[in-house]
Amino acid sequence: MNAVITGDIINSRKSRQDKWQAPLKKLLSRFGKFPKDWETSRGDSFQVEIREPEKSLLAAITIKALVKSLGIKKMDVRLAIGIGEISYHAPRISDASGTAFIYAGEKFETLKKIKQNLAIKTAWPSTDREINLMLRLALIAMDKWTVPSAELAFLIFMEKYSTGKILSQKELEIKLKLKQSSVSERHTRAQIDEIKDLLEYFSNRIKNPLTS
Repeated sequence: MNAVITGDIINSRKSRQDKWQAPLKKLLSRFGKFPKDWETSRGDSFQVEIREPEKSLLAAITIKALVKSLGIKKMDVRLAIGIGEISYHAPRISDASGTAFIYAGEKFETLKKIKQNLAIKTAWPSTDREINLMLRLALIAMDKWTVPSAELAFLIFMEKYSTGKILSQKELEIKLKLKQSSVSERHTRAQIDEIKDLLEYFSNRIKNPLTS
């Protein structure tokens, strides 16, 4: 199995493109190589392959944290995760094919209808229902991330994706140049612990999608 994330930037036209496009491309390049693993299109849309599907939600939340951390008024990101096979790998991801792409595309088309900015589609409907319900609840917090909360979340989840390591309180204090109390407050407001629990559950569930 592989995962494909299809996304677009919400309210992208209300800000200069260079303010968000360069940081987004820099992040996508950490997930893989352009254009085989990721591409942008129409200015504000993008697609990226995540070769370890159990890490696809972590990648998606990291993208969301980045966009929210930019502090651009009303800007957010809409993300659909498709988990399935990639039957044809092409030099450009836009020419590749497989059920992972189909699922991501189908779910992306429904996001506006279900009024949800992050959702998943797999071959296992029961897994989809379960995870998407959890995501609806998690988005209550993530959609309201302030810039400071999103900055903290981005640091934590990017490090987790890249190295598997969770940054310590002291490391966060140094990186953010903040006192312990300020870091702790941001951590609580962003509901980092709850999101970590969701990510761990998601990873285990995707590795065992048919278990009850």
